[in-house]
Amino acid sequence: MIKKIFFPIIVLIAFTACNSKSAFNYSQDIVKKEQSLAPDITATETKIAEFLGKEQFDSIAAAGARMEKLVDEKLTELKDQPAPDVKDAAGFKDASIKYFRFIKSMYTGYKDYGSAATADARDEAMTKLRKIVDEKNEAINDMQRAQKKFADANNFKLEDK
Repeated sequence: MIKKIFFPIIVLIAFTACNSKSAFNYSQDIVKKEQSLAPDITATETKIAEFLGKEQFDSIAAAGARMEKLVDEKLTELKDQPAPDVKDAAGFKDASIKYFRFIKSMYTGYKDYGSAATADARDEAMTKLRKIVDEKNEAINDMQRAQKKFADANNFKLEDK
């Protein structure tokens, strides 16, 4: 009798462990994509601040376009990467795509600001950019909630940063 119960329990535990590991690895892969952008984001933000002070609009546009391209490459990787067959993977992938689109929109905003042909167009682009930046905390919180939900659904813990 014990053998009849023991074997299915071991199989269930092994299956659950594999799913948790697959979900964890998927989550970590998305984190790595974001973290790989961090040095470029930091450098670009510093440069853009300098360019703003000197009113070097072409340089702002170039920096924005460069980052827009880098983020878009990560976004394409994310879209092309299949989600694992685990609980809430599709929801987590959708939230991740939305988050990377948000990051990209910030740099599109810088590019548009720097590319504006007139002061009025630049003011309009800055208004849009400020709106995007104001939504930054919300975008980060949405992503963190989605990741926590994904982790909870798949029985793994998120690493503290």
